[in-house]
Amino acid sequence: MTTRIIGTGSSIPNRKVTNDDLAKIMDTSDEWIYSRTGIHSRHLVEQETTTGMASDAAQKAMENAGVSPEEIDLIIVGTVSGDMCYPSTACLVQAKIGAVNAVAYDISAGCSGFLFALNTAHAYIQSGIYQCALVIGAETLSKMMDWNDRSTCVLFGDGAGAAIVKANNAGIRAITQHSDGAGGDVLVCSNRGSNNPFVTSDTKLDYTKMEGQEVFKFAVKMVPKCVQEVIEKAGLSVDDVDYFLLHQANKRIIESVSKRLKVSLDKFPTNIEHYGNTSAASIPILLDELNRKNTFQKGDIIVMSGFGAGLTWGATLLEW
Repeated sequence: MTTRIIGTGSSIPNRKVTNDDLAKIMDTSDEWIYSRTGIHSRHLVEQETTTGMASDAAQKAMENAGVSPEEIDLIIVGTVSGDMCYPSTACLVQAKIGAVNAVAYDISAGCSGFLFALNTAHAYIQSGIYQCALVIGAETLSKMMDWNDRSTCVLFGDGAGAAIVKANNAGIRAITQHSDGAGGDVLVCSNRGSNNPFVTSDTKLDYTKMEGQEVFKFAVKMVPKCVQEVIEKAGLSVDDVDYFLLHQANKRIIESVSKRLKVSLDKFPTNIEHYGNTSAASIPILLDELNRKNTFQKGDIIVMSGFGAGLTWGATLLEW
C-alpha cells in the first residue's frame, strides 16, 4: 500500500505585478530580473490571505478528487508565512472547509514545505494510521520582504497549491529528505526578540535576507544528487522519468539540474516566469496546472524536488 495523488487545486492572488511594474518603484528592469531568474511577473496579495488561498486551493483539490471534507483524516500545511503564530494555518483551513474529522498542523521547511508535508502524509498512510490526507503549500511571502532590497524582493510571489492523497496500490514509490542547519544562515527571517519584564529588546519583526549566490550553489549541487538518490531508491534510471517538477526558485537552477542529470529541459516544466518563487506553494501550483491541462498520463513517472531555507532539500518519486 502506498499514497496516490487523486486531486489537485491552486489559488493565485488577483494582482499581477510585472517586472516593468517594479521598475517604476525601484531601480531594476525586466531585462535585469528575467536574465538572472527567468521571472517576468508574480502575483501579490491585496485582500487575500495565506489561510484564504490555502482554503481555496483545498476546495478545488477536493472537487477535483471527488472527496468530501468529512472524508479527510489529516491536513498538513507547509508554510513559513501563516496569518497567525497560532493557531496553525492547517487548523484555520480545517475550520473553513469543514473537515471535522481531520487532525491538522503546519510544517515549517521553507521552500521544501509542500514536499516534506506530502512525505509526512505518505508515512501516516503507509503505516495505516490515516487513509485520506489534504496536503497544502501556501505562502504570502510579500509581507516578509523588504521592498527596498531589490536583489531579493523581486524574486518572490504569493499563492497556494493543494493535493488530496489517498491510500492506493500505486503512487509514491520512493522519497528522500535532507537538512543542513549549519547552512541555514544563507536564507533567514528573524522572529520577535525576547520580550518580558526582565528583558528589554526590539520586538520589531524582521524581513527576509538571502545570500543569493550561496543558495544558488547549494541548489545546483544538492538537487541533482537527491533526484538521483530517489530514482535509485525506486530501482529506476533517469531515463525512466517522464517529468521533473522542481521548486520554482530560479530558471537557471532548473537548467543546471537538467544539464547535470543529462536530461532534456523539455522534461522540466516551469511556471516561474508567471509566479516567481512562491516557496512551499510552487510545486503544488505547478502540479495543479499540469494536472488540469491533462499533461500526465496514467503510469507516468514523476519526480518532485524541493529545496530551500533550513537548509532543507528532498525529492519524491511517484507513479501517476
